[in-house]
Amino acid sequence: MDQTVALNALAPFLALAKSATSPRAAADLITQATSAPNTYVFAELLHQKNIQSLQGNEQYGGHYELLKCFAWGTWSQYKGNPTTQPTNNTYPPLTSSPASPNLPTLSDAQTTKLRLLTLLTTASSPKTSTTNLTYTSLLALLDLSSAIDLEHLVTQAIYSNLLSGTLNPAAQTVVITSVSPLRDLAPGSVAGMIAELEAWSGRCEGVLGELEEEIKRVKAEAVRRDRYEKKVERQVKAVGDAAEKGGKRGTRGGQKAEVDEGWEGEEDEMDVDGGVGGSGAGKKKGGGGLQGIMGKFGGRSGR
Repeated sequence: MDQTVALNALAPFLALAKSATSPRAAADLITQATSAPNTYVFAELLHQKNIQSLQGNEQYGGHYELLKCFAWGTWSQYKGNPTTQPTNNTYPPLTSSPASPNLPTLSDAQTTKLRLLTLLTTASSPKTSTTNLTYTSLLALLDLSSAIDLEHLVTQAIYSNLLSGTLNPAAQTVVITSVSPLRDLAPGSVAGMIAELEAWSGRCEGVLGELEEEIKRVKAEAVRRDRYEKKVERQVKAVGDAAEKGGKRGTRGGQKAEVDEGWEGEEDEMDVDGGVGGSGAGKKKGGGGLQGIMGKFGGRSGR
């Protein structure tokens, strides 16, 4: 439930408090406000002048103490059993004892509401653990007689948007995931809240410091990896360039050798053809040359 809804529900009683000049009218107004649906914050009503006038009143002073209990107290405080109260030290004790005749008896609507408010306090306490939300502990804290009554109360709190959670009957536990910020701040609780916030701030600074160190480590690792990859890339490129240059030299040498061998083969073939008088152009060329020479010599001899 949003605080705006609870404040809007309290607004009519704040207007009536200005005209409740008699102690009895102020006491009746407290009873109406604590019994009305959706009224879960009472600090503003508690500070109204006509309500404040009930302090120390012999007949109606208990109504003022009751309103304090609804504002920041618990069911255990109303019942006068401080040993079962949440151990958060933020709720001052009532100045009147529940056994006193000045403390009014609660109606069914008031009883249910005070138990719901106690459940909110227990679930939102920073010292509350899963062991505090077992059926056994909650039955004792809320003064309920059976698990069915507890389940009905928790279900009502969930459907009223006072908290979010689930019931686990098998494990006999109540799992709370979120709690509406509806409880009023008790006198003297600000110092404790400041201490808790300072401790939380210190933990946040520690986590931020660890994150910064982790970021620096990741950046340094990225730089090192980038340098290593560039080094490997240069080495691969150098090996590739060297292999390419070596391949070009081998190709040129092989072509020259093939050309030389071809020319040498042609020269050998010509020599062989000319020497033995074989067929082909070489033999024809060789025969013609020899016959011409012999013809010249023969002609000279005939002459």
